Amino acid sequence: MSVTTLHITGMTCGHCVAAVTAALKAVPGVESVQVNLERAEGVIRGSAGADQLVKAVEAEGYEARPA
Repeated sequence: MSVTTLHITGMTCGHCVAAVTAALKAVPGVESVQVNLERAEGVIRGSAGADQLVKAVEAEGYEARPA
């Protein structure tokens, strides 16, 4: 199991956090997700690649890049 940290921009509220969390949890291979609004980051554990995770966040309308 690997840990990927993403810097996520565009989140402004709890709804944003919930949307990003749900999108990341839907990626195959993701075991756990922690999204922090104040730090503008997500910590994802599992076997999913960073590219897949970034695409999932961007599909929700936010920007992401590996931290």
